[in-house]
Amino acid sequence: MRKFLYIFIGIFTVILSSCESSSTTTQPSSVAQLSSFGFASNDSMPGLAAAVFTIEERLDTGLVWNKDSMLFGTRLDSVVPRFTFVATPSATSLQLGDTTIRLTGYDTLNFNKTPIYLTIKSQDGTNTKVYEIRTTVHTVDPDLYEWTTLCSGIYSPDDSEQRVVELNDAFVMIADNGFEHAVYSSADGATWNTLGTPTGLPAGTKVRQMISDGTTLYYGQGNAIYTSSDAKTWTAHTVSDNVVTMLLYWNGLVWALVGSEDNYELATYEAGVLYRTGLQPDGEFPISDFAAVTFYSPSERERAMIIGGFAENGRSLNTQWHLEYSEHPMPNGSYRLEEFNIDRPEFMSLTGASVVSYNNQLLLFGGIDDQVRYLGRDIYISNDEGLNWIKADSTKNQLPEAYQARQKQNAIVRDNYIYLFGGQDSKHTYSDVYRGHLNSIDW
Repeated sequence: MRKFLYIFIGIFTVILSSCESSSTTTQPSSVAQLSSFGFASNDSMPGLAAAVFTIEERLDTGLVWNKDSMLFGTRLDSVVPRFTFVATPSATSLQLGDTTIRLTGYDTLNFNKTPIYLTIKSQDGTNTKVYEIRTTVHTVDPDLYEWTTLCSGIYSPDDSEQRVVELNDAFVMIADNGFEHAVYSSADGATWNTLGTPTGLPAGTKVRQMISDGTTLYYGQGNAIYTSSDAKTWTAHTVSDNVVTMLLYWNGLVWALVGSEDNYELATYEAGVLYRTGLQPDGEFPISDFAAVTFYSPSERERAMIIGGFAENGRSLNTQWHLEYSEHPMPNGSYRLEEFNIDRPEFMSLTGASVVSYNNQLLLFGGIDDQVRYLGRDIYISNDEGLNWIKADSTKNQLPEAYQARQKQNAIVRDNYIYLFGGQDSKHTYSDVYRGHLNSIDW
């Protein structure tokens, strides 16, 4: 028994000796480095915790910054910063302006004070690293439309009707005062040049029925379509059908309405030839003072709408004709024409309005109803491709005070800006120009 006890004690001594020889003492880290930075969530500051910060290591002072600005209105006067480190530091401090604070991990601080510097001291005290922290918040409301007056008057009022189009990277206005036409052009909508009187147009030309494909202007009347590359010199091309009105340029084609009241049909004009499409409206279709807009659906289908206007019998219409192109059936695809308002009579009867596609919405400006009442300065918006319309929030999207309620204005979208040109009311003809821009559309 005693012999067994000696053996056990010997073995235990060897084991203990082995454990002691393999143990090591942990050395304090000499690393002073930030691995992440952000803010704790705060119910009163939505999106604060979602801000993503980048850490840029430099030989001298590091940089911490957020590439994407935080939401407009985000407050930074009472925030809880969150830091993580590559190794546990012996001390950390934050300089906010003229104030230096030793961090505890539960600090509520004012990050509006600048400059902001974070100082990290390594656990062993041998190294120190300083980071500059830059926080950016959008300084403008992303949902706000900024409207400005570009030109108070292109020409002196003379009771004229106008058509404004884009032609060869410029804005071109053709005005008709009932006696003669005049052409004006501008590269930016602010400064305009007088180009003179156009030639080659027929008597009774209705300038508001002119359309542009960007390089050529088109006007139809009777059995002729007139074209021009500069808005000054026009050439007539005889066609086999009676052209009632030009509709729009869409899907790479010039569209017109041909026939007569009992047999209207949509046609396309290509290389001097007018082709009937087989699309025949089965209800009242506008022949003047309608609004036309082209856009893409969420599924990237090319679509167009023809809204309101006067019918052949002079009735003010509340119609919204919808055109769509589908690649099926292959190989040539097909076009469809449908009237949206057959079951939706609540849409107002409307003439002389303008509609644009902007920010994945349709925006409607101006016009008068069937009681000759002006819509006022309100802007109407549709988020569902014309099915429903609501007034825009006037605190976010309101035209300048100088803009008076009117009809027959022209609206164009160019380089993410909306341009409004001219128009008229019961007493005045306007030739002013306004430009609007949604703050967030370029972000």
